[in-house]
Amino acid sequence: MAGLINDEDIQLVRERARIDEVVEQYVTLRRSGGTMKGLCPFHDEKTPSFHANPARGTFHCFGCGEGGDAIAFIQKIEGLSFVESMERLAAKYGIQLRYEEGESRGPRRDPQQRQRLLEAHRLAGEFYAQTLASAPEASPGRQFVTDRGFDQRAAETFAMGWAPRSGTALIAHLKSKGFTDDELVTGGLARRSSRGLFDAFQGRLLWPIREMTSEIIGFGARRMFEDDFMQGKYVNTSESPIYKKSQVLYGVDLARRQISSESRAVVVEGYTDVMACHEAGVRTAVATCGTAFGEGHAKVLRRILLDDGAMHGEVVFTFDGDEAGQRAAMKAFEGDQQFAAQTYVAVEPRGMDPCDLRLADGDAGVRALVDARIPLYRFVLDNVLTRYDLDRADQRVDAVREAVGLATSIRDKSKVEEFLREVATRVGVDVDQVRTEHRRYKPAVKPERRVPTQQAETPAPAPPPQPFVSFGARQFADEREALKALAQHPHLARVPAESLDDDDFTHPVAQEIWRTMLKVGLPEQTDPTFVPRVSDALVSDDLRRVLSLAAMEPLSSTEGSTARVVTAVMARLRLLTVGRLVEDLRSKLQRTDPAEQPDEYREVFSQLLARQGEFRELRDKTFGGE
Repeated sequence: MAGLINDEDIQLVRERARIDEVVEQYVTLRRSGGTMKGLCPFHDEKTPSFHANPARGTFHCFGCGEGGDAIAFIQKIEGLSFVESMERLAAKYGIQLRYEEGESRGPRRDPQQRQRLLEAHRLAGEFYAQTLASAPEASPGRQFVTDRGFDQRAAETFAMGWAPRSGTALIAHLKSKGFTDDELVTGGLARRSSRGLFDAFQGRLLWPIREMTSEIIGFGARRMFEDDFMQGKYVNTSESPIYKKSQVLYGVDLARRQISSESRAVVVEGYTDVMACHEAGVRTAVATCGTAFGEGHAKVLRRILLDDGAMHGEVVFTFDGDEAGQRAAMKAFEGDQQFAAQTYVAVEPRGMDPCDLRLADGDAGVRALVDARIPLYRFVLDNVLTRYDLDRADQRVDAVREAVGLATSIRDKSKVEEFLREVATRVGVDVDQVRTEHRRYKPAVKPERRVPTQQAETPAPAPPPQPFVSFGARQFADEREALKALAQHPHLARVPAESLDDDDFTHPVAQEIWRTMLKVGLPEQTDPTFVPRVSDALVSDDLRRVLSLAAMEPLSSTEGSTARVVTAVMARLRLLTVGRLVEDLRSKLQRTDPAEQPDEYREVFSQLLARQGEFRELRDKTFGGE
């Protein structure tokens, strides 16, 4: 696991990586006032709504809401992690990153080791590919490629290779390039025995496994001979400093841009399935590497899909129609909630995988399989209902109770009612019964350990949840203005903001950003790193998008100096709070009887007078005494 990147180096990358230079590698920008404008690379549009601000080092799209600094831009457009984006920009601008140990991050990362292992794998990939293309002993591998319906071009596209049977050919080749025994063993390219070092793969057909950056980090190998010393039909590189099978998807380097463009990922089970899909025109196909699809794989896809809850994305799993395929589908459904995108399943009724299907029905058959996908929750519903005897009343009740829980996986909530009707029809009960069970349904939660008490208290019933109001609603206009002033002119807002507190921001989004700004600290002078530092400290991408918009959108008022406008905005926000307090005190005073509660009446009256005075003073600051 990588160590933490030194904070000073992060700051240096931010200072040197000009946002316009970084963006213009992907987007044509034209100057528009103080910013640069272009077509957004993150959503389809005809009128430019994407802005880059070189002075502040940030970008923001007013169409889709994406925003951030140069590091965030590389993360989003390339589907990389923060560390990967930092390393790419550091390399571009000639910055040597330093890594520090973090309490939860394990030992310090050795950048030189990583680069050496990547180079060894690159050379190994070239060696294996050349061997498959020309060595006489690789003829079984070439025949396999042909038998599976692929030509030489496809083998070259996926850089397939052949591991010689000698057992030392790769070692000799890489040692001639200056690599040590320890490096080859650490990288999983060689193994040690009592008789010395030997190649990890021998007499096997190989597929290079790459990161999204196209760098080879490991290999998948298929057995071709019965006397192979490795028992598994398919074997992958052992885990190493650069290869973690739970975080890697085969084919992601080729599929990444298409997944992002189409907002769809197709998850298949094997290397030849990925090849078959791509050859058939389904270029969003990826596969796990010898392990079940898990949380780490979901995170990789979410980064590429920009899986942010917009309900436009799809993740399509393909499974065989046999019992193993059913189990795989149920396993995938357990992790369904990891995605904001809707999950689907495509099952070939004859039990064929995409590679076999392409051999039988051609490219059109593979495309038809994906097009015929059904929501994963509906596939699982079939599986659930087979476990109940629907001729028995009690079993029908149990079936409904389990089935309604699947509705939590329906991303488009307008389709929930349709699903409940389907459950009623399938089980043979009245739809009102299904609706009732759905209202009662509560997802299972893991029990928490509780400290035993002498007397258990009955908890008070929870109040009904309040409807969430968007931060873009009209009643929060002044809070949005205040955030804009704080983000764009924090040095001018610092003093007037001293009179503000959490109660002045009523929306939870504004409250969280305000608290984070206070933790970071408002600067005393112009500081272009303030917004990026606040963005780093925020806990979610939704909050970062709001901050990005606040940093980019002009203030509504332009009358007078900037300092006067900022002061007025801060005063206006406090004015609204004091106005609410005045109304509360007036209500309380009206409910207080001066004859029966003279002391309380005088106290409330005194508080009201003080608040009214504060209100008039703030009104003068805000409106200039009008």
